[in-house]
Amino acid sequence: MRLVLASRNEHKLVELRLLCALDSATLVSALETPGAPDPEETGGTFVENALIKARALRDFCGEWALADDSGLCVDALGGAPGVLSARYCGRHGDDAANNAKLLADMDALGPSAPRTCRFSCALALVSPDGREFAAIGQCPGRLLREGRGTDGFGYDPLFLPDGYDRTFAELPREEKCRFSHRAVAAAAMRPVIAAVLGR
Repeated sequence: MRLVLASRNEHKLVELRLLCALDSATLVSALETPGAPDPEETGGTFVENALIKARALRDFCGEWALADDSGLCVDALGGAPGVLSARYCGRHGDDAANNAKLLADMDALGPSAPRTCRFSCALALVSPDGREFAAIGQCPGRLLREGRGTDGFGYDPLFLPDGYDRTFAELPREEKCRFSHRAVAAAAMRPVIAAVLGR
């Protein structure tokens, strides 16, 4: 049996295969399901958006579907970008523009604004017969004033996790995957996936 990931983001696919201990034949991308929907993320929380994506893909392909919704929540901005993280600049998936807007918004608050923030992730797993499971993970840290590192994606170059002197974009994937927000959510979801797959 396979799980279809409701994402076309290859970075997320690689990370979730690693974090959920799944191989490439078990967890496949929506790219391998031609015509798969890309539903509007209208939820007010990460869990709601993950469920929207997982349900839409499940309904389309009739298989178990896994979805991730994640983002950066900055305290000084009232939790923004939050669920709008991927389209904070007004366009979906433009990492450079999203990072530039975030830094500009923080600059507008002045140099004394706190830079505490956290990455949040929700994973949703839904079955063809209507069963639904969700898991949440968070990773606290600080927002830097300029990006560092070339690995990772999204806001990774600006995010310095608590207890580390390297950003998410400077850490090797294997190290990041030991404690990231996605790692925490995946650890909670792994027993469910194992039960589904009969492992």
